Amino acid sequence: MNAGNDQSCFHCGLPLPEDEVFPVTIRGEERKMCCRGCQAVAQAIVDGGLESFYDHRTETSRKADELIPEELQRFDLYDEEAVQASFVKVADDDRRTASLILEGITCAACVWLNERHVRALPGVLSFDVNYTTHRARVEWDNSQLHLSDILKAITAIGYVAHPFDPGRQEAIYKKERKRALRRLAIAGVCAMQVMMLAVALYSGDYYGMDEKMQTFMRWVSMLLATPVVFYASTDFFRNAWRDLRHWQVSMDVPVSLAIGGAYSASVWATVTGGHEVYFDSVTMFSFFLLSSRFLEMGARHRAGQAAEALVRLLPATATRLLDGKEEVVSIRDLVPGDRVLIRPGETVPADGIIVEGVSSVDESLLTGESLPQLRRQDDEIIGGSLNVESPLVMRIDKTGEDTVVSGIVQLLERAQSEKPRIARYADRIAGWFVMAVLLLATAVAIYWWHHDPDAAFAITLSVLVVTCPCALSLATPVAITAATGTLTKMGLLVTRGHAIESMAKVTQMVFDKTGTLTRGRLQLLETVPLSNRSKEELLAIAAALEAQSEHPVARVIARHGDGLIADHVQSTPGQGIEGHVEGRYYRIGTPAFVAALSAGEAPSGDSVNSQVWLGDENQILARFELGDELRENAPAVIAGLRDLSIEPHLLSGDAAMPVAAIADALDIDKRVAGASPQSKLAYVRDLQERGEVVAMVGDGVNDAPVLAGSNVSVAMGSGTELAHASADFVMLSDHIENLLGGVRMSRQTMRIIRQNLTWALMYNVAALPLAAAGYVAPWMAALGMSASSLVVVANALRLRQSTGN
Repeated sequence: MNAGNDQSCFHCGLPLPEDEVFPVTIRGEERKMCCRGCQAVAQAIVDGGLESFYDHRTETSRKADELIPEELQRFDLYDEEAVQASFVKVADDDRRTASLILEGITCAACVWLNERHVRALPGVLSFDVNYTTHRARVEWDNSQLHLSDILKAITAIGYVAHPFDPGRQEAIYKKERKRALRRLAIAGVCAMQVMMLAVALYSGDYYGMDEKMQTFMRWVSMLLATPVVFYASTDFFRNAWRDLRHWQVSMDVPVSLAIGGAYSASVWATVTGGHEVYFDSVTMFSFFLLSSRFLEMGARHRAGQAAEALVRLLPATATRLLDGKEEVVSIRDLVPGDRVLIRPGETVPADGIIVEGVSSVDESLLTGESLPQLRRQDDEIIGGSLNVESPLVMRIDKTGEDTVVSGIVQLLERAQSEKPRIARYADRIAGWFVMAVLLLATAVAIYWWHHDPDAAFAITLSVLVVTCPCALSLATPVAITAATGTLTKMGLLVTRGHAIESMAKVTQMVFDKTGTLTRGRLQLLETVPLSNRSKEELLAIAAALEAQSEHPVARVIARHGDGLIADHVQSTPGQGIEGHVEGRYYRIGTPAFVAALSAGEAPSGDSVNSQVWLGDENQILARFELGDELRENAPAVIAGLRDLSIEPHLLSGDAAMPVAAIADALDIDKRVAGASPQSKLAYVRDLQERGEVVAMVGDGVNDAPVLAGSNVSVAMGSGTELAHASADFVMLSDHIENLLGGVRMSRQTMRIIRQNLTWALMYNVAALPLAAAGYVAPWMAALGMSASSLVVVANALRLRQSTGN
């Protein structure tokens, strides 16, 4: 670790004062700082999980004690290249992308305010906030502005933003939960006491009550309601003031008006001996609203657990092998080329290759594959998977942002931050709805003031409470986030915000062949002897020759060798290989190439499979049939799509015969062979021009254009990075049947969103006239508003228990 000695500040390198030092624990070791400024900056680095900053810096950091406020110093720290290395993705043209946590988000209007404010900054390319997880994804041009400028801009409008870190996210969740519970407890206890007093006061109005006792009960109710207003409900007032200062209105504006207005009027009536008090309505409304938000907060935390579980897959430490010795190091200290020991029961710390050992590996959290998979020497192994049986030694190939886990998390963050059209529409409705509620409440107040001044305040209060659009704002984001988490557990990763909405509308599904409907791996299907020599002997000779080639077909045959070695080997590109095996001369390759060795006539082979021929100087000796294997569940998937009224198509660059064989096996009538990337895209465009909604499923580089051009796209997890970047879904396992689950889940999600929006709008449409007419008391309005929000959340969370079936 690059740092100062025991007599100098660990952060800035200046001498330590004699009378007092300021310690910070970094990676379990206490480090001394020279001042509170350096202590604050170092602690910010630790809290952000960015201790690797001290490993990469080339000189001590600048002194921080004179910087005020400390928050600004922390923001500037995030501009350091070494600090950004752990959480910022950098593109070639200086475009940068980061995931942030936003604190202070309470409603859809908060999201809209942050997005509009940050997007207006010069250099910000995109900024999207997910209301459910309070996570934001920002992309900016670092040549125009820095990350600290974005963080300061968010702070300027009253919110707190910092880089996403799973440990800090969990700490924020715990802090948020404890704080909400305290406020809810205060509101609940006081509300119950006030309601008991209210029942007595209502009974006293009916049966008669001594005036002094009535006054006493009002004063006690006021004392009980005061902590509810000035402690439990402070967030409502703080958020409303923040929004009004920026000329915005959120749900907290009518909520604050209702609580503040009712409390003030009740205090005035208590002090002056007025007729009506509303302490019961104040406390009940606050309690119900806090209960609703607490349950919504719990749903939000649970809905975001899929992404958090992925982030927490990697262990904190690993056992590195160096010069024959074992040392336990932080996974942040691992670099490509390191050798790591993974004992049974331990988690793989990064992506790499097995160099020693054979064991089963559990990849279920990454791929959805339920059974452990056998892995041996030279097999790839993914960070975050679990070693089940035997010790393994692996060579690290990828670390940090380059690992599969990081790639999945980045795609998931992008999906959760991008909004589908229906969510953007709901956000706009909620924003306008709040303004309409305030105007309507004003009109109702004016009307009743002229017709019945005594009832005007209570009726206006009921209108403000009953029309609070909490349910409308929750209708879409909770459902989308819950569905995204469930799909991830199924092994189908959502990478775009519109993906679920588009998949629900699909009418045509176009498949590539190789690696999609088939496994994409050549296999030796059959060895056909054409002489009196045995299959085993011929295959061993062929494997000895092919062992000298890197061609994919050669590697398949070479796996069947039994130790024979070929010498004097020569390769003819596009034709085959020739050489000596045990003193005899052989050729393996195309029919013409092999037949030329014996001056014979080239054999003809009419097959849907790839064919390789073996011969010597006398004759053709054998034919090897190689082919791609159809995925086990492909027929069931095609049949299932038809049951969902989705027409399957097969679109492949392969020759006509292999394509026809696969299409016939799957009963797909619409098939195209020899398709180029351009013709694939044209085929999809033609379907779209006919009004069809097209999903494309592929895995190769040549599929990237058509994946991007379709309405919704699915890339196989074994496909290329370019295909993943172009796709809306990524299938993390080989279970192609997850496609059916994805379609069903998408359709169910859209049904639930429509149900939620319908319920929220119908509730407001039905309750508003009743409240405006004076038939709904303020406490009844509070109960109805909270119940409406809870119905929406509970309905959306049904998606977490669904399997897409």
